[in-house]
Amino acid sequence: MIRILQAEIIKAFARPRSYIGMASIVALVVLIDTSFYFTGSEYIDLLFQSFDQVFSLEGTIINGNLICFIILQTLIIQLPLLVALVTGDLISGESAMGTLRYALTKPISRFKFITYKWITAMLYVLGILLLLGIFAYGVSLVVFGPGDLLVLNADGLVVLRNADLFWRFIAAFLFAFISLTTVASLSLMFSAFSENSVGPIVLTMVVIIAFTVISSFEMSFFDPILPFLFTNHMHLWRRLFSDPVPMAEIMRSAGVLLFHSALFFGITQYHFNHKDIIQ
Repeated sequence: MIRILQAEIIKAFARPRSYIGMASIVALVVLIDTSFYFTGSEYIDLLFQSFDQVFSLEGTIINGNLICFIILQTLIIQLPLLVALVTGDLISGESAMGTLRYALTKPISRFKFITYKWITAMLYVLGILLLLGIFAYGVSLVVFGPGDLLVLNADGLVVLRNADLFWRFIAAFLFAFISLTTVASLSLMFSAFSENSVGPIVLTMVVIIAFTVISSFEMSFFDPILPFLFTNHMHLWRRLFSDPVPMAEIMRSAGVLLFHSALFFGITQYHFNHKDIIQ
């Protein structure tokens, strides 16, 4: 069975589209690092100009921790598309190429087949985030050096010491993994229902955009459903950079995301086990 899992992983990573997301991450991080290296002070002056009348900021504000935080804010919004681009094709791609029937002639149950596809999707998500961590955190620290982090959030300006930041970034990446696991499970579910590669990718993005738009409306009409929209919990990683950290709220959101992942995985298993692959 390990060989079948290895074959699924090799098959997924052999497709050129698997590297589109990775190449995009590297290119964007390099671009952001370069822009901050040469013109970062202009951006910081503009960002904190409203505080000039209240207090003065001393020391090096632009450092690796700040750059990593900005990159996370920028790219985590785009990552669901990059994930869906690959995971939405894992099952429907085989249906489109006609290899799904051949794959199921092997001595493997449909439950294990879908489970291996899901594990492959999670490994791709992990690979994307490891790459982002290496370039966004590691390279930024090497180029700009460490330092305290200034975070502007709803509570105002928060100053976090450099020694208190490593665990927050690790936790942020872990939370991002849980969030993207939900997206990958959703696109894999759509992939099980589809016979072409484009449909699951488009559907996943439509769902994410629709849920995000609903969440952005501050209207009481939507209040009853907001807690059940998984997109409403995906941005909670930013709360890890609050002081104090609202750990109960973050754990509750992580639980909601994991519940959605399990729900999407269960629907995928049920549908695929009853799917007629002969037609």
